[in-house]
Amino acid sequence: MSHVPESAHSDPYPHGSYSSAEHPHRWRLLALLCLAQFMLIADVTVINVALPTIGDDLDLGGSGLTWVVTAYTLFFGSLLLLGGRLADAIGKLRSFVAGLTVFTAASIASGLAVSGEMLIAARSAQGIGAALMSPAAMALVTALFHGPDRNKALGVWAAIGGAGSAVGVLLGGVFVSGPGWEWVFFINVPVGLVALFGVPALLVNSRSLVAPSGVGSSLDLVGAFTLTAAPGLLIYGLVRARDHGFDAPGAWLPLIGAVLAAAAFVVVERRVREPLVRLVLFARRSLVGGSVVMLAASGLLIATFFLSSFYVQHVLGFSALKTGLVFLPVAVAITLGAHAASHLVARLGWRPVGVIAFALTAVGAAVLTRLDAGSGVWTDLVPGFALLSLALGTAFVCATTAAMNGMPNEDMGLASGLVSTSHELGAALGVAVISTIAGASLEGGRAGAAAGTGGFDNAFTACAIIAAAVAAVGALLLPAGRPDPTQGPAMAH
Repeated sequence: MSHVPESAHSDPYPHGSYSSAEHPHRWRLLALLCLAQFMLIADVTVINVALPTIGDDLDLGGSGLTWVVTAYTLFFGSLLLLGGRLADAIGKLRSFVAGLTVFTAASIASGLAVSGEMLIAARSAQGIGAALMSPAAMALVTALFHGPDRNKALGVWAAIGGAGSAVGVLLGGVFVSGPGWEWVFFINVPVGLVALFGVPALLVNSRSLVAPSGVGSSLDLVGAFTLTAAPGLLIYGLVRARDHGFDAPGAWLPLIGAVLAAAAFVVVERRVREPLVRLVLFARRSLVGGSVVMLAASGLLIATFFLSSFYVQHVLGFSALKTGLVFLPVAVAITLGAHAASHLVARLGWRPVGVIAFALTAVGAAVLTRLDAGSGVWTDLVPGFALLSLALGTAFVCATTAAMNGMPNEDMGLASGLVSTSHELGAALGVAVISTIAGASLEGGRAGAAAGTGGFDNAFTACAIIAAAVAAVGALLLPAGRPDPTQGPAMAH
């Protein structure tokens, strides 16, 4: 998902330049924008296969590696809404270029990292760049295309999500087994440079497309800070609890701080003139239901990738390349689930599809609780993981379309941004929660061997319980009906 700034839904040609259908480079621009978005999505999954190797090289344990994953998705998700506002305030192209520049530079810093602290800081900067770039890219797509062409363009954009996740796990294995884990990040540099120079060059005579919209000129920086602080403190508290127990002050003080930051965010959003989130939108049950489903689906999926990567490499002793190949059918299952979802939702409705998806997710996670040191990857891991992924691929589309159902046109961008935020923050929180439960089983060497596979069993059991709980919540919050075929497609990533 990617936030669509308010300007994306207004006329991008107020001075009568030329219609989007006449733009000579619109399809080339779409290819470049999708390439940039592909890079952002792949960076969520590409890192998972590399984590055990990174841990060995940089002397990072389970807690540090949790931050390597969550730092990116935390800043990406919590700053997406601010990124959308910034695209409105300074212009879509400026925001895109600024975000892509930060992301590319941070990718170089990630590959050059010589310590865990340096890598986590660089991953945080990657997330900030992604939050600036992604909503601006989405806004450019919607401004470039109108009518049937826009639907085609958004369909291509939506396919990037599944493709990025699938290719990401394979690329992770190829790079770690070949030139080294650093190339998981260095590969972003040529891709980033092509988009960085190509997009402005093709838009050089399209001033009306890239000019500031005049809305969103007041940036809610306090709201953005509290929106980042709340999940950040929650993750920090969980990681500290993993190492020192929940009774340690270093664990429960950040958890209390997370609650206070969340409360502060609500207060700020009620009082600021131009809030990041108009809280009245949360009165729409379909938006709340879709956001909850997206949060849970993303958290469960990325956490399962995280757990499985350690299990396959530390317990079964697979190489990174072989691990990437093991994950490829799982990633393809996500895409198949997403493809089937549109037909299922149209035929059955959101509520039955959401409930069935999370019930199947719970079954898949329950299958994974049987893993031990003697399990077979193709007979024990892949079947459960593939079922879970297929179901969650369906849940992603169900969540997006449910959240956007019946949304007024003027609120489409904000609603899309909220679901996007739920997607990224779900990944960050899911990894933090599940890695805390898995505990020492995620450690390499003697520590991991001594802990055995009990932590994996506990973590997958927690995944099954969470999925079952979300199935029950979905039955209450998701809309009971089916999509209106006359409405346009939901903005998805």
